[in-house]
Amino acid sequence: MIRQFAILTIIFLIAFDLFGQRADFVESDRITYRIYKSNVGKIGFTSLNFPIENLKQSDFLTSFELKDKTNLNINVFLGNSLTNYLHLLSPELTADQLTKNGNYQFSFYIDGKKIYSENLNVNAGSLDSKNQKKTLRVPMISSTNEDSWGRFLWDRFLANGGEEAFTNGEHLLKIEIRPYLKLKEVLTGKIIAEGQIKIIVPEIKIDEKLVKVQPVQPLEDWPISTEKINIAKIEDLNRKILTNKYKDITSVVVIKDGKLLIEEYFNKVARNTLHDTRSVGKSFASALLGIAVKDGYIKSETQTLKEFYNLKDFQNYTPLKDSITLESLLTMSSPFDGSDMNQDSPGNEEKMYSTNNWVDFTLNLPIDKTKIADKRWDYFTAGVVVLGDIIHKSVPEGLEKYAHKNLFYPLGITEYKWQFTPQKVANTAGSLQLRSLDYAKFGQLYKNYGTWNDKQILSKDWITKSLSHKMKISDDEYYGYLFWNKTYKVNDVGYEVYYSSGNGGNRIFIFKDKPIVIVITSTAYNSLYGEKQVDKIIENYLIPAIIK
Repeated sequence: MIRQFAILTIIFLIAFDLFGQRADFVESDRITYRIYKSNVGKIGFTSLNFPIENLKQSDFLTSFELKDKTNLNINVFLGNSLTNYLHLLSPELTADQLTKNGNYQFSFYIDGKKIYSENLNVNAGSLDSKNQKKTLRVPMISSTNEDSWGRFLWDRFLANGGEEAFTNGEHLLKIEIRPYLKLKEVLTGKIIAEGQIKIIVPEIKIDEKLVKVQPVQPLEDWPISTEKINIAKIEDLNRKILTNKYKDITSVVVIKDGKLLIEEYFNKVARNTLHDTRSVGKSFASALLGIAVKDGYIKSETQTLKEFYNLKDFQNYTPLKDSITLESLLTMSSPFDGSDMNQDSPGNEEKMYSTNNWVDFTLNLPIDKTKIADKRWDYFTAGVVVLGDIIHKSVPEGLEKYAHKNLFYPLGITEYKWQFTPQKVANTAGSLQLRSLDYAKFGQLYKNYGTWNDKQILSKDWITKSLSHKMKISDDEYYGYLFWNKTYKVNDVGYEVYYSSGNGGNRIFIFKDKPIVIVITSTAYNSLYGEKQVDKIIENYLIPAIIK
């Protein structure tokens, strides 16, 4: 009898171990449907947006063709919930501590080579899912833009090597999932699910005539350069854009020695198209403030908000608000409790857009006392809206007319389009639309230390301040007056650039030590590849093509 009981116990433990249903640290789902039991520890790929329990084994794909307007989901079958796996990594922590410090690690392999690995942000996924769920349906590619952290994970994978590895033809994609826990060091568990699928990358047929470097057509605004370039590099770049290896690029313009060297357009865009470059417009706010200072309508960027507003009329007043300078808004270093990098921040720009007065929204924000104690850079769009309001109230006839008279007209810019705030003030937060060649004029204005056609539009002092290392963002990135700064390395040579930056990979690059301005426009809004591919275009193609 004892022997029979022992045998039954062993069978029971084996069965529970096989299906991951040991005694849980936290209670997880008890799953009985057949598709789960047949696939524990596996990842199944589907194009169907069905709940996992409704899937049949025949629904799983063995191959998938990468093309537009398709769906690719991963269906993950785990032996236990994430929290229970994390508990094995650090048994002394509570469930709350585990979920606040851990999540899934995803590793992507193409043809046996590890391309990308990521420890998923601890905020991805709900608490209930981490504690209970042993199955996950995660959209990676969605024809309907289904909301999912998986779509952004897939974008990051593509941006960090996946796009280059997926050359035309067939490839084997493998995904591995592990639990990870970030404490003093990162602890990583064993594989808890894995799966693979054949990916077919179709060859995109293009008109080879479009690959050729386009001759620059005559125009009044720019002299045309006759300098030699590496044509093969530019044609290789054009081919990658035309075949969607670099997605949603609409224009590339290069100015060298004040002359138009390269002008290429893509995706049904032409010379006279106006581009929505999103936050590139913030740099124009910086320029307009500099012009207003030069003209004496604003004394200095060291002026404080109390000189323009009665801050006691706004919510969350504290004397600390009185000392906030215009310069701190220009350098994204003000102490307002606002951050566009944190969606839960009270001052996140998405919360501002839903209000009927963006300036009131900003000035009503509380102060983040940690920013007072430790001055730091924190991207804050709402602060630039306040700068626009201050310019609007300080200059004759308001911001829009002042910009036309003192910036656009002197540069010969006649075609442009503003977005407006709810108070009908030209929006300095972004989405100022210009032609690519006119964005290039703006960049060249800074390269010329504020002059255009022998007229001093901006003071040299303002240019110097704007294009400087006012705030440190990271070890190799800085911020000036609504301008970014970084250094590209090509063949071990550093090329320092200041640049205007907008969502999706929109850029105006101003080279510090070379007579070069580059404009790249894109419609890859809210994608991660938009930012990554611009860096690759600059480093791998444009710098080698135009600098000997």
